Amino acid sequence: MAVLSRLKIMMFLQFFIWGCWLVTFGSYMIDTLQFTGTQVGVVYGSTGIASLIMPSLVGIIADRWVKANRLYGILHFLGAVALFTAAKISDPSTMFWVMLFNAMVYMPTIALSNTISYSCLEKEGLDTTKNFPSIRVFGTISFILAMWAISLGGFELSNMQLYIAAGASILLALYSLTLPDCPTSNVKKDKSLVSLMGLEAFVLFKQKKMAVFFIFAMLLGAALQISVTFGNPFLHDFALNPDYKDSLVVKYPAILSSMGQISEVFFILAIPFFLRKFGIKKVMLMSMAAWTLRFGFFAYGNPSSGGFILLLLSMFVYGAAFDFFNISGSIFVEKEVDRRMRGSAQGLFMTMVNGVGTYLGAVISGVIVDYFTIDGVKDWQTIWLVFAAYTVILAIVFAVSFKYKNEQRDGMKNVKLSA
Repeated sequence: MAVLSRLKIMMFLQFFIWGCWLVTFGSYMIDTLQFTGTQVGVVYGSTGIASLIMPSLVGIIADRWVKANRLYGILHFLGAVALFTAAKISDPSTMFWVMLFNAMVYMPTIALSNTISYSCLEKEGLDTTKNFPSIRVFGTISFILAMWAISLGGFELSNMQLYIAAGASILLALYSLTLPDCPTSNVKKDKSLVSLMGLEAFVLFKQKKMAVFFIFAMLLGAALQISVTFGNPFLHDFALNPDYKDSLVVKYPAILSSMGQISEVFFILAIPFFLRKFGIKKVMLMSMAAWTLRFGFFAYGNPSSGGFILLLLSMFVYGAAFDFFNISGSIFVEKEVDRRMRGSAQGLFMTMVNGVGTYLGAVISGVIVDYFTIDGVKDWQTIWLVFAAYTVILAIVFAVSFKYKNEQRDGMKNVKLSA
């Protein structure tokens, strides 16, 4: 089998695992296990904690001691054990620790899947810039298909979603044994631990522009986690209304949510145009506006004919909300930092978004959901309006505090971003 096809299968399984439970797990914990919003937020916050340290540590191991493809398989096997164990748990505290372990072994595999792809492509003499996107898109496709499978199978409120994810993880662990070997890199043995872990990138906080950017990337990461943690439980709660209990929204909320992932594909393709036309500041503001619209549409949307349109619009703007800060932010970091610290700077960006931002968003949003829950009934409209107000405030403060210039040079259409 050609290397491209083998890598596409790997990427498909990588994100199929996540798609089985990431969006629907909150509904399972709230509706089936009767966890509170705070407890759900803490469990989801485990991803943020794991993302603070594990990708860098596993990267060091892959660089120095264990081939990336072998380490990849070991981690997915451990992830399968964690997911299988989580399927049997009904206690919030135990669930947190098990899902923290799962996050600690799963989150590094995202970076390792990229490392394996780049290594294999280079070994085959293929252009990574040209060929990697066609591999990575299979991850998005599989995430969507996993959500559809869980929803159509009636597993959104069942622990079967975890068993299916565990099975896929076992399959990927076995499949990794067939992948080409990735040699350990030529990292100098005398290179400092600080440099290896990407901590040198923290010097960027000395630049006001970069400090402001990283802080707001973190705060937008919190908005993303709010949506991931409570978007699906919100849709499930329409079942409490007799007029909506038989609606398609209640029966297949994950399928509706998957429209957001589908919209991502289109907005990713639009990013180069928007960056050239408007620059990073306006694109980031568009992301904040899109988050506000998403939360606002949630506040007033429902399964009725008119309300359903608002729910669909909330899924459509999700693509802009996510891509215009996550993908565009990564491009901004790539353009701004010194070539010698590009890798560590990208690691810092992901730590701020997927680490600190994810943890704060999950935990604080859980507290807010509980605050607006009376006698077991959540006031979702108020909850979403609070979150919408949060992103409006972010946009206003960001517009005032983030300074840059968008210049065109030498007749090229490349974006130069500077203070």
